[in-house]
Amino acid sequence: MEEHKNGQMKIETGEYGYVLEDVPHLSDYIPNLNTYPNPMRFNPAYSVVKQYFVDLDDTVPEKVVFQKNDPRGVHFRRAGPRQNVYFSPDDVHACIVTCGGLCPGLNTVIRELVCALYHMYGVTKVLGIDGGYRGFYSKNTRTLTPKVVNDIHKRGGTILGSSRGGHDKSKIVDSIQDRGINQVYIIGGDGTQKGAAIIFEEIKKRGLKAIVAGIPKTIDNDIAVIDRSFGFDTAVEEAQRAINAAHVEAESAENGIGVVKLMGRYSGFIAMYATLASRDVDLCLIPESPFFLEGEGGLFEYVEKRVKEHGHMVIVVAEGAGQELVAESNNCSTANDASGNKRLKDVGMWLSENIKDHFARKSNMSITLKYIDPTYMIRAVPSNASDNIYCTLLAQSCVHGAMAGFTGFITGLVHGRQTYIPFNRIVDHPNKVVITDRMWARVLASTNQPSFLRPTELIEFQRAEEPGSQLLERQSSRSSGKN
Repeated sequence: MEEHKNGQMKIETGEYGYVLEDVPHLSDYIPNLNTYPNPMRFNPAYSVVKQYFVDLDDTVPEKVVFQKNDPRGVHFRRAGPRQNVYFSPDDVHACIVTCGGLCPGLNTVIRELVCALYHMYGVTKVLGIDGGYRGFYSKNTRTLTPKVVNDIHKRGGTILGSSRGGHDKSKIVDSIQDRGINQVYIIGGDGTQKGAAIIFEEIKKRGLKAIVAGIPKTIDNDIAVIDRSFGFDTAVEEAQRAINAAHVEAESAENGIGVVKLMGRYSGFIAMYATLASRDVDLCLIPESPFFLEGEGGLFEYVEKRVKEHGHMVIVVAEGAGQELVAESNNCSTANDASGNKRLKDVGMWLSENIKDHFARKSNMSITLKYIDPTYMIRAVPSNASDNIYCTLLAQSCVHGAMAGFTGFITGLVHGRQTYIPFNRIVDHPNKVVITDRMWARVLASTNQPSFLRPTELIEFQRAEEPGSQLLERQSSRSSGKN
């Protein structure tokens, strides 16, 4: 098997087109490290488990649907406990930090990281970093124990506080080094994980025996490679309440229209899944699918037709949808926030006002329109049962990887299996709804809405999603040294 290093990942190749995109390990840059028997061997809770150590050669395929002559393709290292670890529990000094916006499940992840370190590995020194990345050098820390975090999973938000920006690489790593921290657990979205990758590189450059491990957090589900991000199930469930309220309002009024804005800056997964789950939605608008207002086949024409036929309708719009139309109509440019994300205009309010203006100007039909924006309510709730379980698995897998000496990775589900994925694989290509895929077609079939795509646009989207196009793009990036 050939092996070579490529930035933040190790590439191993084998027979029949097998490719392992492996994560870094402490032994890659620190020689002659001691190993220790995994403390889980002596944990009574696991004494009944037939096989709880993961084989060193276990990997998980990125793609699971093959034809008989296809190569095996890209694989990732399977997550889980190893027979030997690279840290003595008494020597571990771990820290946990949460960055970016709120998301259901943050407190659950914090709780389960602490409990996994304490109960599985006997680690007793765990710090919480207050206030995101800048908390490493400008705010207090707090000691985390199972007693402190016992019931925090029942609350929304994060007990550690969060913020955007504040990523001063040198100050952060100086703080890690000065405090003697050797395991850093970072919970955040793609911007946060980009920062984590930079921290990892600086730690590696200094030759420190310190792990950097990430748990990807985004309510929008826009992290690449993984099946879903934690909090997404809760967000879709909570979105149902807003859609149901909009449907009740619309149905109870003459020519009623309910407009619901949901989260989704660049990816419309919440809007798409909430629409499919609800069955009360007549129009779903997402960032990946452009639309237009005026003229034949436009949004106004469809809304007017739908209200005439049914007497009411419900519109779901993701916050990132139609932003170019909003900016154009307001003659304004878009600034960025501290995380580098575009500051979005309120497309829900803009759409509502334009629909009301249209009916006032060009139709003899009076309407009653109600606009509901539940975005911050959705992200502030505690996680549901499904997300609680998922957060537990993510946290435990992350701790197993750190104790085994892996670093520079995030953990997540790939086709139902916990895996370790190199940082650059999840920050280079965000996950987006493929509007030429069957799932989006199911949405169109459920709502009976037009796609709003003109023939030339449809051809462009189909070309972009041709099989192998993304693989070729990634191979081109590798050869040019971008990864």
